[in-house]
Amino acid sequence: MNGALAYDRRPTGRHVRAPRTTRDEIEELEIQLLLEAIHQRYGCDFRDYAYSSMRRRIRQVVQDEGLHTVSALQERLLHHPRTLHRFLNTVCVNVTSMFRDPSFYRAFRQKVAPLLRTYPQVRIWHAGCATGEEVYSMAMLLWEEDLYGRSRIYATDMHETALRKAETGVFPMSAVTTYRANYRAGGGKGSLSRFYTALDQNSVVVKDELRKNIVFSRHNLVTDASFNEFHVVLCRNVLIYFNKRLQDRVHHLIYESLVRLGFLCLGSKETVLFTPFERRFEDVDAQERIYRKVA
Repeated sequence: MNGALAYDRRPTGRHVRAPRTTRDEIEELEIQLLLEAIHQRYGCDFRDYAYSSMRRRIRQVVQDEGLHTVSALQERLLHHPRTLHRFLNTVCVNVTSMFRDPSFYRAFRQKVAPLLRTYPQVRIWHAGCATGEEVYSMAMLLWEEDLYGRSRIYATDMHETALRKAETGVFPMSAVTTYRANYRAGGGKGSLSRFYTALDQNSVVVKDELRKNIVFSRHNLVTDASFNEFHVVLCRNVLIYFNKRLQDRVHHLIYESLVRLGFLCLGSKETVLFTPFERRFEDVDAQERIYRKVA
């Protein structure tokens, strides 16, 4: 007899209590079903994202939607496609700023830019570009290092709304003070203001001359393949949201996308160590997580 049955059908008439399931176990099951449903319905695959982080964000969506359970959120997502847009806005992490982690940009200027000057053309992939602040930061750095004219930056993200915002090159005036401080700390060689103009009293826009060599496009690290060979791949503060299996898949994708002696730039909490490719990279700056493909 199936052990999942809740009652004992023996003639005694006594009941056997169903196995107890905790609230957290039920929620975990609901989340698994939700992510599978989203994958089947919309093709967005979050199934291998780090569970604790995904649970936290899904709880926020449930609250924002005025619901009480993850199952109720699943029903709404399946029957009301517009809910997906709000779901993605919360679940897709877009924490970024210009020259975020300034020490990384300083190290890139000192240790990578001189080597890139030996290339007649430079192709850069910025994977998981969010709303574009760090893409434009790299463009500014390349401009100051006399590399922008020979460079093409491919900036990708799975989130269409973030990409559309990034393409505009428009950022809040209120953030400029922070951006300026990061720029200086990252080794900026002039004034940040030469790269943007005031759009109105609340916003600034990056100058066209800095945007002409940037291509924004949708790409999903979870499901999509490599689309070119690059001299630099920046995938910073993205892998931390994936589980080990998905991290290994992305590392494979990045490895296949890099030319020999190409550079990989990860976030401060990410590494090539303990991946299938750790012996195929050498440290350029271990502290800033900059590596070079050597095999």
